[in-house]
Amino acid sequence: MLDLNEIIEKLRHWTYEAGQYQLEKQEKGFSYEIKSTETDIVTEVDKWSDKFITDHIRKDYPDHSILSEEQGKMNEGDVYEWIIDPIDGTTNYLHGFPIHSISIALEKNGQTILGAVYIPRLREFFYAIKGQGAFLNDKPIHIACNNKLNQCLLSTGFPYDKHISQHNNLAISNSLIPKVQDIRRMGSAAVDLCYTACGRLDGYWEFKISKWDIAAGKLIVEEAGGRVDTSLLKKENGEWGINLVSGNEEVVRLIKEEINKVYPYFEAQ
Repeated sequence: MLDLNEIIEKLRHWTYEAGQYQLEKQEKGFSYEIKSTETDIVTEVDKWSDKFITDHIRKDYPDHSILSEEQGKMNEGDVYEWIIDPIDGTTNYLHGFPIHSISIALEKNGQTILGAVYIPRLREFFYAIKGQGAFLNDKPIHIACNNKLNQCLLSTGFPYDKHISQHNNLAISNSLIPKVQDIRRMGSAAVDLCYTACGRLDGYWEFKISKWDIAAGKLIVEEAGGRVDTSLLKKENGEWGINLVSGNEEVVRLIKEEINKVYPYFEAQ
């Protein structure tokens, strides 16, 4: 049987080491290449960090499946699966903007049982084990209690193909901005979720994101007392991804209500 607290300690060390490398390379310089669009990039540091983490997992848990952003599926078939984003916020990292993170989650039979997110520049280590609460640098964290949109600081994001996507979040953002206290655009879904979990943000929504962006952060929000609702965009006009809203119960309801006025992403829920 897995010792989940022991795994958290391993993740603390692995993410710290990977984070230190990321910060050092930011000072020394690194190469990058284009993936799907000019705004969808991968750096040599993404690839190194991905391999560094997956090598540790494969050494310590050789039978476990792995899904990572840069290497895809590995060892498919085990009841345990790791979901990894080595740098969530690569554009921020490329520009030296300090909000980027390492996100690692562990699933058992499709249910997330553990999640950790590390923000190297800020040395913030968020983590949660299912049923045991959520923590930032070992201190318990809790969701914010605001329940009116005009009192809420929200965060959102936009897809890489926002220049051509029919689901680029622009209309919904324009609809919500006048109704809330203010909006932030962090550039890392994992950070958005963690900041929602600890009450720095009252809520967060985004469309067309990937599992590795949110697997760890979703559990952290839920263990902090929050709610995370998702739906799938299933290759509509060739577009796909996960749609997400997070916050406390009332904030999630209010955000979804406003979203559905523009496009019915969450109509069935």
